[in-house]
Amino acid sequence: MSQFEQKLSKYAELVVRMGINVQEGQEVVVNAPVTSADFARKVIRECYEAGAKNVHIEWHDDESARIRYDLAPMESFREFPEWKAKGLETLAERGAAFLTIKSTDPDLFKGVPAERVAVHNKTAGQATNTFRQYIQSDKVAWCVSAAPSIGWAKKVFPDSSEEEAVDKLWEAMFEAVRVNTADPVDAWKQHDTTLQTKAEFLNSQKYKALHYTAEGTDLTIELPENHIWKGGGGANVDGTHFIANMPTEEVFTVPKKDGVNGTVRNTKPLNYSGNVIDGFSLTFESGKVTGFTAEEGEETLKHLLDTDEGARFLGEVALVPHSSPISQSGILFYNTLYDENASNHIALGSAYTFCVEGGPDMSKEELEQRGINSSITHVDFMIGSGEMDIDGIKEDGSREPVFRNGEWATKD
Repeated sequence: MSQFEQKLSKYAELVVRMGINVQEGQEVVVNAPVTSADFARKVIRECYEAGAKNVHIEWHDDESARIRYDLAPMESFREFPEWKAKGLETLAERGAAFLTIKSTDPDLFKGVPAERVAVHNKTAGQATNTFRQYIQSDKVAWCVSAAPSIGWAKKVFPDSSEEEAVDKLWEAMFEAVRVNTADPVDAWKQHDTTLQTKAEFLNSQKYKALHYTAEGTDLTIELPENHIWKGGGGANVDGTHFIANMPTEEVFTVPKKDGVNGTVRNTKPLNYSGNVIDGFSLTFESGKVTGFTAEEGEETLKHLLDTDEGARFLGEVALVPHSSPISQSGILFYNTLYDENASNHIALGSAYTFCVEGGPDMSKEELEQRGINSSITHVDFMIGSGEMDIDGIKEDGSREPVFRNGEWATKD
């Protein structure tokens, strides 16, 4: 077995054993691009070796999706297969684990009318909303990972040949997910503990709000009562520990829906549904986006914000030091899974209900009363830099530094 094949096998082991943490007799759903078939097959083999009862593979092909965007009638984007949505709900009810492998070319859907993408995303979001609640309340084990495609690799390494670009992207990913360590599983266990320790410290501080300042950013985000900071892995309803993102370098919580005020500017491009949005700024008043500009992808950003009422409010606030391994690699991945772990970020749309005490058992109305946002979308974008300062504001109005110059201001 070549060195590359050994690393690929280790990666498959990580996402199966540490990511979704497959249990004996469990069903597994793997969403995979056809461009990553070799890796997906290793994942499937690893699932069965871990004791899976059945692995359902859902293949998808971005090239076919582009053909549809170019040629299908607009009406088709207002339809979503009911059997697929119901199937996901049924599998979630039965306690299946869900693994997604991402590899979208950031420029693949360039030139597609933004309205088509928006209608498709809204239709899919509405159809799978019930299933999404299983994910965002951690009732099931789930994990998002990635694998290179030629288009994505060439976007990241434009001066390399296709083969060289793919090889470089694989190696960058292996480094980011700790495959290159002597014992990747043990390295992840230690990393998981480190992130949870940082989350526990933030929980002990009980900040009422966070104040962000940097070039183009002056933003205050209020946090709801009984909010919970999370980091690393968590447990599903059965108590199975899993890690939802590989890689992950963040600790995160939920913002108060109507408690966001000020202006924030992105620091890394956002790849949203195969379109790049960059050089954008959002202005918030009482939680809602009331103004926005973008140097690239402004129409796409507008459609994102108009997805539904909740799309103009925040659902997540996440802290990542500028010295994170992914940031220090100096690579711009054009992929949110990776770029968000190089930078402080926030998310438009739905909140993770497990980030507030008792949240997973609350009704939508009860969550709304607690100031927890709901939406059919959840889109992270990066706002951190080496110049960002963040203050934690206590209940009595006193302030203390949380971040200075992009780094943690405390040693806890």
